[in-house]
Amino acid sequence: MLTPLTEQLARREPLSPEQVRAAVALLASDQPSPQEKAAFLTRLAEKGETTSELTGFASELRKLSIQPDLDPTLRSREILDVCGTGGDRLNTFNISTTVALLAASGGVVVAKHGNRAITSASGSADVLEALGIRIDLSPAEAAAALAEHHFAFLFAPNYHPAFRNIAPARRLCAEAGQRTIFNLLGPLLNPVRPTVQLLGVPRPQLCEPFAHVLQSLGSRRAMVVCGSVGDAYLDELSTLGINTVAEFHHDRAFASSTFSPHDFPLSPATLQDLTGGDRHVNAAIVTAILSGKDRGPRREAVLLNASAALFLGGVTRSMSEGWDLAGKLIDSGKARSKLDDLVAASRGGGAR
Repeated sequence: MLTPLTEQLARREPLSPEQVRAAVALLASDQPSPQEKAAFLTRLAEKGETTSELTGFASELRKLSIQPDLDPTLRSREILDVCGTGGDRLNTFNISTTVALLAASGGVVVAKHGNRAITSASGSADVLEALGIRIDLSPAEAAAALAEHHFAFLFAPNYHPAFRNIAPARRLCAEAGQRTIFNLLGPLLNPVRPTVQLLGVPRPQLCEPFAHVLQSLGSRRAMVVCGSVGDAYLDELSTLGINTVAEFHHDRAFASSTFSPHDFPLSPATLQDLTGGDRHVNAAIVTAILSGKDRGPRREAVLLNASAALFLGGVTRSMSEGWDLAGKLIDSGKARSKLDDLVAASRGGGAR
């Protein structure tokens, strides 16, 4: 079953697209043992996943996901996801989730795909739940929320039933301190299949491969980013150091670049200024930023990432315009109103 593929990976030989399809089918089934699956995933990680393998795994797992049925009018619009792979272990507050809410307040349709914390103190699901926003939307409720509120959270475990048969093997790998391809795949598996994406990765070398994967999966526009903080890296755009970006836009040529955040009006800051805590601490931080009460380095980290999100969503023509608009959305009260509307809809039992 999986053993011949595992032996092939041990020889450092990549999997063909047909072998990837077979491997995903086996991993999603209940036949091979968790130990066999864990051995396969370990050998794949030790070899190093190729762009083709990442694309194949993401494509096959997307087919196994539960996909909300979106209205054609909504489907014709740009739909954004903004998230990171995680794994930078720098314990920042929930920057991507704050950016997702801010972008939605600016008229971008945001389908936020995420989970509870794995390598941090508070995942996107944790902080949204602490804010009072529902994380358990059914596919129909998620489609309605996107249409009516321009925001829906898709809690990954509810949309990927195949992962139930993969979870025991992942636990075995985690107990052995072994990362797997599933530590990378999360942002590629949004069941809504967003048309545009701001995706953060924890190493700059991953930017180009992930951008190529998104392009192969049919995204119309994307930026894959990694920000530096001294000798460490954030799976976000960083206000503290040079940023690596790989991007593409429709049929335009693929581009990779670096840029300094000091092109934007930034205050002096350190990583400590961006540190978060548990879900309740981070919910308070998110609320303070969206309410305009926090005007320091955390706000600026959100503005920088929101500048890219609003640009990708087609609301602005540049990141510079995106920075300005993000600030206006906060200072005008629109960002806080969006947060309040989402909480009110959640209390009413779903999208209204």
